[in-house]
Amino acid sequence: MIVKPKKYLGQHFLNDEQIAEQIADTLTLEGYDDVLEIGPGMGVLTKYIIKKPITTHVIEIDPESVEYLQANFLNLAPRIIQENVLKFDFSATFGTRPFAIIGNFPYNISTQIVFKTLENRDQIPEFSGMFQKEVAQRICEKEGSKVYGILSVLVQAFYDAEYLFTVPPSVFIPPPKVESGVLRLTRKAVYSLPCDEKLFFRVVKSAFQQRRKTLRNSLKTYNLSDNLKANTIFDKRPEQLSVAAFIELTTAIETDH
Repeated sequence: MIVKPKKYLGQHFLNDEQIAEQIADTLTLEGYDDVLEIGPGMGVLTKYIIKKPITTHVIEIDPESVEYLQANFLNLAPRIIQENVLKFDFSATFGTRPFAIIGNFPYNISTQIVFKTLENRDQIPEFSGMFQKEVAQRICEKEGSKVYGILSVLVQAFYDAEYLFTVPPSVFIPPPKVESGVLRLTRKAVYSLPCDEKLFFRVVKSAFQQRRKTLRNSLKTYNLSDNLKANTIFDKRPEQLSVAAFIELTTAIETDH
């Protein structure tokens, strides 16, 4: 039985050994020698990660959880980081070494963790873990779906995304009101874009912020030439565009100026 922490800090702690082991097994161990677990809590997932032939590091903001981990995972103690992961400089621990990320991610910061991963993708060849099911599905969804959006395009521009399995609320303390989903992101062989990446991010966000409009209307602020606006791609709505099409669109906008 997992010991229940006194504080939750908005996080739902996994209380099922079998599912914890399944999540740990999502790591392929290919292309890295280090892994960072985000939000280990009382270590239910940690105990399975540290069995693997890899160097495990954990980052936890809750002092009570850190104290528990230090007392119960003595070999891990030197690699327990008490920090806010969103403010943490990965190079302080890993230098320029590649590392994987894994975790039962707190729902309230899970999307921000993904964006931080994208910013540090040069060092992160693999990312796996548990999200709210709706968020996990959105990340992995393809064009043509109502849930395909900003997260889908930006993640899939750099990573291959796989939705692996669904987890019921009953295996958490306290039980959330929604199902959870486990995914794995595997960095693409080429993880830079053949266009201005900052512009790519802006175009994707601008398009989906007005997702019911055609691109001709949602991208008005880009002051596009009449010649470019005549392209039939601007008759489409953002959810109709694949990642490759968004890259082509960004390139066209870039050369139009």
